[in-house]
Amino acid sequence: MSDPHRHRYRAPGPESPEAVFAEMLVAARELLAVRSPLDAELMVSDMLGAWWGQRVRGGDVEQVLGEGLVDYAAKAGTPAALTLLITIAYLGTSRQAAKAEGAALALMESKVARPRWVERVGAVKPVECFVSRDAYGDQDTVVCTFAYRGEDALSDPNTPPTEDPHALVVVVDYNLRGMARDAWVSSQVDKLLEQARAEAEANPMLRFEPLEPQQARALLEVAMKATRESGGRGRPYPVSDSYRTYHAFARARVKALPPGRKRPAPLYSEAPYNRERRAMLAAEFLASDAAEQLSDPSAASRCADHIIDYGCDQDFGRPLRVSPTKCETFLLDWLPRKVLLSPAEQEAMPHVLAAWVRFAAPRMGLPEHAVRATLDAVWEATAKFTEAYRDPTTFGLDRSLVQRLLPDKDLSALARRAFAFPYLEGVRGTVILDRLNPADEADRRILIELDHLEERHRPDLHEHLAWHEEIAKRLWDGEPPQLWDAAQRLLDLGHDRHDVLHVLIEIAERIGDHPDELIAALDEIADLPDPPL
Repeated sequence: MSDPHRHRYRAPGPESPEAVFAEMLVAARELLAVRSPLDAELMVSDMLGAWWGQRVRGGDVEQVLGEGLVDYAAKAGTPAALTLLITIAYLGTSRQAAKAEGAALALMESKVARPRWVERVGAVKPVECFVSRDAYGDQDTVVCTFAYRGEDALSDPNTPPTEDPHALVVVVDYNLRGMARDAWVSSQVDKLLEQARAEAEANPMLRFEPLEPQQARALLEVAMKATRESGGRGRPYPVSDSYRTYHAFARARVKALPPGRKRPAPLYSEAPYNRERRAMLAAEFLASDAAEQLSDPSAASRCADHIIDYGCDQDFGRPLRVSPTKCETFLLDWLPRKVLLSPAEQEAMPHVLAAWVRFAAPRMGLPEHAVRATLDAVWEATAKFTEAYRDPTTFGLDRSLVQRLLPDKDLSALARRAFAFPYLEGVRGTVILDRLNPADEADRRILIELDHLEERHRPDLHEHLAWHEEIAKRLWDGEPPQLWDAAQRLLDLGHDRHDVLHVLIEIAERIGDHPDELIAALDEIADLPDPPL
């Protein structure tokens, strides 16, 4: 099997997508020389991965660039273009596939030549599926094997596939909300499976076991959906370059698996934890020998609540699962972004987490060396935690002010809520701002009215204030997230707060109750180099 990594395509820039389409069509001439549909599919998957996950002005990248490439190939009308279209009809998104299939049929009716093997593009059948799981429960590595039906067997769907066997390997990371973060393809199926079995036999921290194809499909569909939802909004997708390269290929192969089963639960999954069950678990922990040395019971209790909530809400209902990676992610990534801790809680948290490891690990059945490795990770992260966790009060913000803005302790909401309600201290006329609660609807209205004293004579003031209330509420709740992303983009370009709010109001008022259209409009505004205000 040829190596698809020899093809590295640059993503189209906003000024010259046509030039890159032309470059890709030149590269597509190599499709005429390959002898296997597998090689062709991998080559085209690499092409489609050039822009996967990127943002472009004017709409969804898969429509603007993916469908743009289809249109460009359709106009070219060459054998290479036809071969490319046939392959995209299998690998592309549903819209790309439909357009590519229509364009390919038109070129075929015009008698444009094509290689013989194109009849077998996508003519694969699943053979076996497996999953390799680490004993920590951090990740699943899913292995799905496939083979093509030969030319003589295309008319008989019952004929076992035998040609070009290959394996799709996808890594599902449960410390990243169960997203697929890596993928690759191997033609050395027997060697790959033999190596996986040998590693599991030699390492008690690994399990390698068969997986029903229906379950593999359900697991991978959910994981790839989580990946799509993990980036965007100005954030990079936390995936490997290999995932981008094989994304289109993996998406098509997952669809080739039979549907019909629920996703297999991650290791150590339990029945859902309601608030009562969480409280009982916290009480059990605080009464255990593991928590005996904790010096501040009150802070320890609040820290335990955060640990349990993280495990339940961010780790598929697994508060008792511990691992080096999970503990590091909790201390150095999630807490600094999401939770407002008191000074006592900041001091106690690493010690409570270490006690939690000693309490939870035996329930998971982790061997002693794995417990030690997890505790080592906690202590190594402790010094970094003091640097990673930024208490808002260290920036000069009064703690009582921060608590008014964060009654839910959602630290990630501080910036957008402070933007929505920047005046919460001092006196305005006869109103003492320190006594107003921005989480209260009536007080929120007063704050917005005070922000518009100079506009109190405008004839549409009531309606205008209602829209300001609506935007303020959305910013407070963080829904949709693109609202705050767009506001930050405009602020970064030097526009003042009130003008930015008016832009957001104009968009929301114009689009009305159409969430998808609102998100698209906000994304487009956020991409403008110099948005009109």
